[in-house]
Amino acid sequence: MTKAIVFFDLDGTLLNDKTQLDPEVIKAVAQLKANDVLPVIATGRNIFEIKNVIQQTQIDTLVSANGAYIVLRGKPVDVTEIPKDVIKRLTALVKNHDDAYATLNNQTDRINRMIDNVKKVYHYINSPIPIIDPTFWQLYPVHMMLIIATDENDQDYRDSFKDELTFFRQTPYSIDVIGPGVSKKAGIRTLLSRPEFKDIPTYAFGDGNNDLPMFDVVDHTVAMGNGLQPVKDAAEFVTTANIDHGIVNGLKHFQLL
Repeated sequence: MTKAIVFFDLDGTLLNDKTQLDPEVIKAVAQLKANDVLPVIATGRNIFEIKNVIQQTQIDTLVSANGAYIVLRGKPVDVTEIPKDVIKRLTALVKNHDDAYATLNNQTDRINRMIDNVKKVYHYINSPIPIIDPTFWQLYPVHMMLIIATDENDQDYRDSFKDELTFFRQTPYSIDVIGPGVSKKAGIRTLLSRPEFKDIPTYAFGDGNNDLPMFDVVDHTVAMGNGLQPVKDAAEFVTTANIDHGIVNGLKHFQLL
C-alpha cells in the first residue's frame, strides 16, 4: 500500500551540478520505496534523456516531457502528441525567424539544422547534440519540441499558436513546446486522479520557476537551498542545496526517511 507520493524535479534538485545522482540520493530513493513511499520523477526531460537516472534509482513512475508523457509503474498511462499539421506550421514559422528546432519523443530526438544556438543550448543542458533530421516529425510521433532561439520572437510564437500549443522558456537559448494545457501540474493532477492515490499525502521537491505550478497540486512543498527565491517563498520548507544533502534533509524533515 502506498503511504505517500513524492515528486522530484531533476535538474538542480534530484541531480547534482554535474547532472548526476549522488550515492546518498540513490540510497534515499531506495529507502523511500522500502517505506512504501512512491517516488516520482517530474521533469521537462524526455525518458530517453534520463535512462541512467531511471536505471540507478529504479524509479518507474514519471511525469516526463513537461507532462506530455506520463508513466505509472513502467507503463504509459497518458500520452499527448503534437499534431503533424501543427508541427508543419510551427516549423515554417521557425524557418521564417531563421531559428532552429528539435523534435522529441520518449525514444529519441532530432534537430532540423545546426546553428550557434544549437551548440549553446545543448551545452547549457549538458546533453549531446542530436542528429540532424528535419523529416523526423513526419515519420514518428512527437511529444515535445524545442524552439532553439533567444527571446526576440517569443511573443510571436505564442500568439501564432495560442490555442494549439503551450510554450515554456526553459533556457536562454530554447523554448519547450508541448500540447495545449500540458504541464507538469496537469500531469501530476492526471496521475493523482487515479483511484488508488485518493487521500494519499503528496510532496514535491523543486528549485526553478517551472516547478511552481507543481507546488499548487501537492500537500507539502520543498524548495532546494540552491533554488530561486520565488520557489523558496512558495515552499513549506526550504532544505539545503542539491549538492549539500538537500534531498536527504528534506525527506528527513517530513519523516519520510
